[in-house]
This record gives sequence, C-alpha cells and structure tokens, in this order.
Amino acid sequence: MDLLEYQGKQLFRKHGVPVPDGQPAKTVEEAVAAADDLGYPCVIKAQVLIGGRGKAGGIKLASDRREAEQHAGAILGMDIRGFKVHQLYVEVASEIEEEYYAAFVFDRSAKKPMAMFSTRGGVDVEEVAETDPEAMRMVHVDPLIGFQEFHARRLTFEAGIAGDLIRPVGALLASLYEAFVTEDALLVEVNPLLVTKSRDVVALDAKVTIDASALYRHPDLQEFRSEEGMDPQERMARERGLTYVALDGNIGILGNGAGLVMSTLDVVAQAGGEPANFLDAGGGSKAEAITQAVEVILSNENVAAVLFNIFGGITRCDEVARGLLEALDEIDSTVPFVVRLDGTNDKEGRALLAEADLPNLHPESTMLGAAKKVVELAG
Repeated sequence: MDLLEYQGKQLFRKHGVPVPDGQPAKTVEEAVAAADDLGYPCVIKAQVLIGGRGKAGGIKLASDRREAEQHAGAILGMDIRGFKVHQLYVEVASEIEEEYYAAFVFDRSAKKPMAMFSTRGGVDVEEVAETDPEAMRMVHVDPLIGFQEFHARRLTFEAGIAGDLIRPVGALLASLYEAFVTEDALLVEVNPLLVTKSRDVVALDAKVTIDASALYRHPDLQEFRSEEGMDPQERMARERGLTYVALDGNIGILGNGAGLVMSTLDVVAQAGGEPANFLDAGGGSKAEAITQAVEVILSNENVAAVLFNIFGGITRCDEVARGLLEALDEIDSTVPFVVRLDGTNDKEGRALLAEADLPNLHPESTMLGAAKKVVELAG
C-alpha cells in the first residue's frame, strides 16, 4: 500500500523524523487557509502516487495569498502521468543548502533491510544508479541487531558528507529505520533529504510503501488506504476478498492456491500465451466465490479466453463446476473457458460440465493440454 506524501510525513513525525510543517487540503479554500496559517512563502504540492510532480508543474512556490490561491486552483484536477490530483499539501518553504537521498528498502534476495544513502538527492534515483553508481552507498542491516551507529557512520563517511552533518544525518537515518520496521514498510524513501542553510537536516519528501499483508497489525493505517490509481479489476477483487494481480496479456487465469496459479502462468507462457491476471480463488473455494472470480476476470475487456486450473484437495471440483456454470448463466458470456479439474470430486465436476453442454466450455485433462487449448482459443 503506497502512501501519499503527507501521509508518509505523518508517519515520519510519529517516529521522530524531522519534517517541515505542513497541512493537507482538498479544496482551494482549504489550501489558502492552510497557507495563511503556515505563513509565506509556502509550497503547494500535488498529492499523487507517482513521481515527477515538480517537472509536471505539480509543485509551486507561493509568496503570498494570491499566488497560493492561483497555484492551488491550477494544481487541483491536474493530470500527472495518468494520476488526477484530488488533494494538495501546503508546506512551509525551506531554505535549501544541499539535497541528499536516503532510503530503506526490503531486499528480498538478501532477506534483509537495505539502507541507501547518496549526496545526489533531488533527482531520479535511477539516474544516479546509471550515471554514477558509486554515488549511491548501500549497506544491509541485520534485522536482529537493527540499524546501528556504525551503519550510519559507514554510509555517511563513504558518501563524503561534511563532518558536522554526520550525527544529525545518522540520527535521521535511525528514525527512518524505526519507522520502516515498526510500520511494516517495504520502502521508506526521502528524496530530497534536505540540509538547510542553518545546517538542519529534514525530510522534504516522503515515499512510503506499507506491506498490505501486515495491515491487520496497524488499524491506524487503514484510513490511509486509497483506491486512487488502483487497477479496476484489482479493486473489484479486493472488495470480494480475492487475491488478484493484473497482468498485460489476454488469457484470464484462475486456480486454487498461489503455487498452482504461478505454475499455470508459467505453462501458459510456455505454450505461447500471455496471462491477463493472477487470480487465486483459495483453498475450499465455494460456488459463490467462483462466480465472483469469473466476474472479476471477465470485467477485463482484454480477456479473450479463460483457463480454470483446479486441483481438488479441500476444494471440491463439483463446487467449482457449479460456480462456473452459475457465473456463465448470470453473465451470459461468449468468452471460451478451458477447464481442467483434478482431485476431490473431479468426476462429478466434469459430469456437471458435460451435462451443461455449453459451446464455450472446453474440458481438458492435463495442465499442458489446457494451456495449449486456451492459447489456441485466445488467438
């Protein structure tokens, strides 16, 4: 779950990360009131889940009330790389001396958090990695001991920052790590990490990604959940309690169990097809859940054919067949379905499908045969 800048900064404040004063706003009137309260000059910032706001004109400096109103009106409703601006963040303007970059990310390959720091802040981190990879300093953190002072010293010494900034930068990095761990984040990023003319160190931006699987431990973060920018099929699946990930192909995929679905994606790709989604209906799937899953898959207009790959353990194949037939009766779809049922009550399930004798149902006995058939039907 990605957070907007002002939401990330609320988390930063909670964990002692210094940030400039600011207030969120949803209307021009709220933005002007916030600017009057914070004082001038101030900065009007678009709140969208995408980078490049400044280049797109989504961040403007206001020196007085008239400019605050003008900028707020121009930014609200703006389209920034496909994201419409519905919220603003009004922030006290900062005096910029230097701009650094700092982040903690979960490195899946190392199975550890990784700290990143660079004196090349204020630009795209990908640009730094390509043009000057030595400018990005990185160190893995053992989760059993956490982020220590020696981690901070190593990062800051290798980056070559001034001696008077080593302690404040180290303290800010330690607070960032606390936020990263405590909030079950996958990423916390500050770009730029600002050094002011008075040599204070503050987080001028906040990019935070929370592990959605850990949200049950953080009821206070539920209010941050936003559907902005979410794929419509993913939003529909979430509302129905289904595990769904949108992909770019034209073959809808449904299975019961994440491992089986992943294998199905691979076999379809091996057969020359392109999956349109990952959808795990879960173990013990009932007819109603299957019906809802079909509706989610077919709501994607790109889907030209669908593959059902079910291995019945606690899931009963006859329940899956019944759910599929109910779904097709309700939706009245002509999209071809290839169905492979194996395991608990598979004979009963296949018998139900045979009895229905629908022209767009194509039973297959093996996974590879089903994959080849659905690729053929998808064209």
